[in-house]
Amino acid sequence: MKLHLDKSEQYNTITRYDAHHVQVGNTRHEHPLIVMPERIDTGWHTGGFDTLDEAAFTHLAGLGCEILILGTGMRQRFPQPKLMRALIEARIGLEVMDLGSACRTYNILVAEHRNVAAALVFDPA
Repeated sequence: MKLHLDKSEQYNTITRYDAHHVQVGNTRHEHPLIVMPERIDTGWHTGGFDTLDEAAFTHLAGLGCEILILGTGMRQRFPQPKLMRALIEARIGLEVMDLGSACRTYNILVAEHRNVAAALVFDPA
């Protein structure tokens, strides 16, 4: 699906997504990534939702954002509560959504100049 947003070109926004990729601006990403208004982290996680572990969430807790959106593929799935401990300790709000909802919500929050990050994983090919 292609997304349209009236935005400033200075921030990373998601312009397209499907089950196996997102496009940030004009760049296509086919592996898990973190999108923030001013940077992209492609080394966050190497697997899908089922392989998320405490190390992945510890990395997310160090981002310095106020709101973290976890995009879990084409369907919403919730991580085990024990994995969220690092985020709770860092006082980061977590919203878990399917990929499409995560992309749209991230773009809205960026447009509102919120301190947000989207951690996105894809469905297996």
